[in-house]
Amino acid sequence: MFVEIICGFIFYRLFRRFFYGPGDVLDIETSDFNAIFSVANRLEKLYGGNVYAGLRIPDADTGSRQNIDIVLVTKGEVAVISVKNLEGFVSVNEDSSWTCDGGSTRAVCHPDPVSEAKEQASVLESYVEQRGVPVPEGYFSCKVVIPNPKFRTVYKNFPSEVITYDQWVQLKPEPKSMFSGWIKSAFRSGKKEIQESFHQQLNFILSTAPTWDRMELKDNKYVLGEFLDFKGKQEDIIALRIIKRSKVSRLIIQKITMFGFVDAAHSKLQVLYSSRDYRSRGASASEWKEVTVRSSTEVIFQPQNSTKVHKFKLSSITSLFLSA
Repeated sequence: MFVEIICGFIFYRLFRRFFYGPGDVLDIETSDFNAIFSVANRLEKLYGGNVYAGLRIPDADTGSRQNIDIVLVTKGEVAVISVKNLEGFVSVNEDSSWTCDGGSTRAVCHPDPVSEAKEQASVLESYVEQRGVPVPEGYFSCKVVIPNPKFRTVYKNFPSEVITYDQWVQLKPEPKSMFSGWIKSAFRSGKKEIQESFHQQLNFILSTAPTWDRMELKDNKYVLGEFLDFKGKQEDIIALRIIKRSKVSRLIIQKITMFGFVDAAHSKLQVLYSSRDYRSRGASASEWKEVTVRSSTEVIFQPQNSTKVHKFKLSSITSLFLSA
């Protein structure tokens, strides 16, 4: 029996190394990152406007950076949205902190998410004004969204800023000029629509604001953090030297195919990259450049809120966005 367990463990390690590589996606819990982008995509579909995710806004008061999950910009308001991917029974304590009891794990206490979201909105507002754009009073709001279907509440009377899972799934798409549910109360509280010039300035500031680097993995998984370097054969590393965050904003990784079939014999990957350009948010097909490297090449990446550096096989990544 003991020998069978050892053999099974060895087989698992070989299987894992062959398909994923050391330190690959199996070591990373992506559910929190996936929740952020799932909420961002749904907000954009529901209410239009522009959505920005994974921001790192400089806080002049503390000298640090404030992490902001999502910012939704419409012509009526800016909503700073904190995504809490909590599961289990959640109760609110006397000091407004939350206690989450997942059942199988020990109960975890979380600082008041509403206070955190309000602080994030305040930091973002100050940042926009520091970049030369005065913000109308009351233009920024905040919300806390809980999109996890395993969320259960012990405390029914959450603050109005909190959108529980049951409320989240009941939201319905409406025309871009209409708002409903929690968006209606937040976005139509007697505020006048801002001038188009202000709207354009605001979106430009947010589109060029510091963000976390973002990796998109296979199976629609995401990781926010900081890209550090490439690791692999010297020939490949030399070819990838051009890819620096000061020059490149996005990478797309593709398998090389011949007549529609993957060229497994050569085991190469095509890395498409676009030059950084603050004048636009994307690159046209004619602006993409390419370099070919071995599929064994790895990306060294440090996920957000992690002290551990991870290695991802380039073949497990579909795209990589680099912050300036």
